[in-house]
Amino acid sequence: MKNKKRSGSLFALLARNYLLFTFTLLAVAAVLFAIWNARLTGLYRPVDWEALRTDPAMGEDDYSRLERYLGETGALAIYDEAGELRYASMDDFDPFYTQGEFSCIRPYGDRSRMDAFETVDEEGEPRHLLVRRTYENGTETAVDLMALDQDYQVVFGGLGDGRTGYTPQEYALLSGERYAGDEVWRLDFVDGAGQACTALLRERAVDEGEYLRRYEQSGRIWLLFVPLYLLITALFIAWLSRKIGKPLRRLNDAVSSQAEGRLVRVGNCGGTWEIRRIGESFDRFSDRLAESEAERRRLDQGRQKLIADISHDLKTPITVIAGYIDAICDGKVPPQEEERYLRAIQTKAQTLTELINAFHEYSKVEHPEFVLHRERTDLGEFLREYLAGKYDEIDLAGFSLEVDIPERPIFCGVDELQLRRVLDNLLSNALRHNRLGTALFFDLAVSGSAAVLRVADNGAGIPPDRARHIFEPFVVGSDARSGTGSGLGLAITRRIMEQHGGSIELNPRPAPGRSTEFVLRLPLERPEKRPNN
Repeated sequence: MKNKKRSGSLFALLARNYLLFTFTLLAVAAVLFAIWNARLTGLYRPVDWEALRTDPAMGEDDYSRLERYLGETGALAIYDEAGELRYASMDDFDPFYTQGEFSCIRPYGDRSRMDAFETVDEEGEPRHLLVRRTYENGTETAVDLMALDQDYQVVFGGLGDGRTGYTPQEYALLSGERYAGDEVWRLDFVDGAGQACTALLRERAVDEGEYLRRYEQSGRIWLLFVPLYLLITALFIAWLSRKIGKPLRRLNDAVSSQAEGRLVRVGNCGGTWEIRRIGESFDRFSDRLAESEAERRRLDQGRQKLIADISHDLKTPITVIAGYIDAICDGKVPPQEEERYLRAIQTKAQTLTELINAFHEYSKVEHPEFVLHRERTDLGEFLREYLAGKYDEIDLAGFSLEVDIPERPIFCGVDELQLRRVLDNLLSNALRHNRLGTALFFDLAVSGSAAVLRVADNGAGIPPDRARHIFEPFVVGSDARSGTGSGLGLAITRRIMEQHGGSIELNPRPAPGRSTEFVLRLPLERPEKRPNN
């Protein structure tokens, strides 16, 4: 069964997963870098005051929604028209401001800058000096100077607001001491109820020390890479174990079962195509092993049957011979009967000789050093001479003979002695296993590059269950043991034909009027080249 979803090769799987593993680590590193970079750049990201100022939340009193514009350096406080704190994004805001204090905070959009200096006058009295510079398009357009005494009363100059003195809180807001280092603006607006409100917009400046502290803190983010790397590695190992380890474990279990003598099949073990091929090969191996085991059992059964048959074939004549000899030696046989007993002993001895000769011939043809002495022979002429010599034997047995041999010569390289043994085996089997009146057929023809000899009869035939194994050693054409025949004749015949480069087979569909038909094939000899006169 073919897989509907087929995996690629092992190399492709490893390469694909290695690339995926690498890209995953790069993605994790990129995310960590983005977080690390956001932690640092967030300090310098300017507050979007303009978006905050125009956001509808300002008029809807939903001030918490405005925190998204503040970033890390911005802060917002909302005061009502009485100067009471209504909302603050952080704790460092005063709970109450007077209108005079509000007036000391720059309005939103003001481009001026205030510088404060501490000095003394000619008499040694402390003075507070304020310098306000106004810019337009980056160009300084005006400078206002104002000196205050130690009680924050104006002693010189002014800021154009007509005031002659300030409170300490107002001076702290005016000079920037209240929110030292921060930029602060005042934004007047009307809330959803129509009341005048004031928003303080405060933006903190970042110094180098704070940046370095943030850099050190944000560097700890990279420590996350180690556990993330271990986690990703564990996930990929588990994934590869599932893709490769699982089918390999299945193969290993199958091999272990096979080693314990249990024939199993792996089937579709999954994994890469190399692992699947191993599984398919293992299944073929299991099938072949099962066939081999079945064949071994069959051969064992055949070997046991062989021993039983040999024992039967040898025991019967030996028992008869021993019995007759004992009877003669003991004087139990009358003198006039001794010749009959001796003839019986002679017959049984000949049977033993034939059996031993059959075993000897089988061992010879199965020996690796068995060779043929082939000569160029006209197979048609050879067959005529053979059948002429066997005609009396066939006729005396009560059999008829039909021969179809072409007149033209058919040359093959054969060992005539061994080919005679082949024909003797086939002829003796036909005479032994068929009744009187059976017709024998010998047909010779040429088919392609081979000579085809058909040896057939119209007798009892061979049972189909025997036909499949008829050329195996010690198999006879009938279950009955007649006391003659070793079951080695056809095995010897097949071996001799194979040594000739030919073959012999039992035709499962013999011609009409024939019950048993053996088909023998021998390769034709090339015509001899005649010398030119």
